[in-house]
Amino acid sequence: MMRILMLARKEILQLLRDKRLLPLAFIAPLLQLILFGYVVQTEVKDIGMVVADYDRTAESRVMAEKFANAGYFEIVKHVNSEADIPTYLRSDKATLGLIIPKGFEHAIKNGRTAELMLVLDGSDANTGVQAQQYAMRIIAARSQELMNSRLNTINALSARIVNVSSRVRVWYNPDLKSVNYMVPGLIGMILTIITTILTSVAIVKERERGTLEQLVVTPIKRWELILGKILPYVIISFIEVALVVSLGVVWFGVPFRGNVLLLLALCVAFLFTTVGQGLLVSTVSRTQHQAQMTAWFFMMPAIMFSGFIFPIENMPKAIQLVTYLVPLRYFLVIVRGIFLKGVGMEELWDQALILMLLGILIFSISVFRFQKRFTD
Repeated sequence: MMRILMLARKEILQLLRDKRLLPLAFIAPLLQLILFGYVVQTEVKDIGMVVADYDRTAESRVMAEKFANAGYFEIVKHVNSEADIPTYLRSDKATLGLIIPKGFEHAIKNGRTAELMLVLDGSDANTGVQAQQYAMRIIAARSQELMNSRLNTINALSARIVNVSSRVRVWYNPDLKSVNYMVPGLIGMILTIITTILTSVAIVKERERGTLEQLVVTPIKRWELILGKILPYVIISFIEVALVVSLGVVWFGVPFRGNVLLLLALCVAFLFTTVGQGLLVSTVSRTQHQAQMTAWFFMMPAIMFSGFIFPIENMPKAIQLVTYLVPLRYFLVIVRGIFLKGVGMEELWDQALILMLLGILIFSISVFRFQKRFTD
């Protein structure tokens, strides 16, 4: 035990003296969280739109104001003709064109269906789909207002008319803020990047300097060497988790409803996979640069297939099967469940079990490769 602690102390001293690795270990995670927390958001706001109002009545102005006041759209121009709309769409000054035909108000007052035309820029599919959904929601709300107004008039004159209404309750993230969903996921992504790169680079650096071979020929056992090498990075990982969680809660206002100790305990299972990956990368790399490139080769598919950015349900069936081998997939469910839903082991035991099995498998393969490398 004493030899492991001495080796870990040596590793920490080396890290503190390394002016390149130290910022990577402590400053990079915080910068990544702040940058990703602002950038990786799925809501689209202030969508540019142009309005061609042929009706020019009180009702058509109310319709345009509904769009302007909804918080999703910004009217960049009122044009005289719909022929002017493509100019704004081609120049990316607007994504949506609203055309209010002549006779819009007259149709409403006479109880007929009043039509609107929406012109969407589909070159950016995500923004286009969201703009369409927002627009349909605004139109539906205005239609409901007009219908309620007419029903109230009819009710005053005749018997009650029965209708069906709905109330929607959104649990765990009532405002549907994407930042509440993305920031907990960033913990898993940052831990993956930092611990994999740090572990692999630190071991390869020792090999480049020839000090690793010196350690191998000492009386220290191989498992003690491995444990002493990775122990500092496990400690650093917990410090990073504490920093990222604190920043996410304080800076971005993400609610934390779960148990901190449970989160830290399940982080251990996840760290087995990331540290194991770093150890594995170190066995196939000869230089630090090669280690960094190889680490990214492992990490990018893991991030893409974990469901962090793209929903797994939208992926082809063959890719969905591959995602079951990605540890980050399970950790994202765990960390988001603890953060937003406040769930415990009763709900997370299956995800935790698979994550631990993957951690043991990856770490065992890495240790075997590491020992074989120095036995040869």
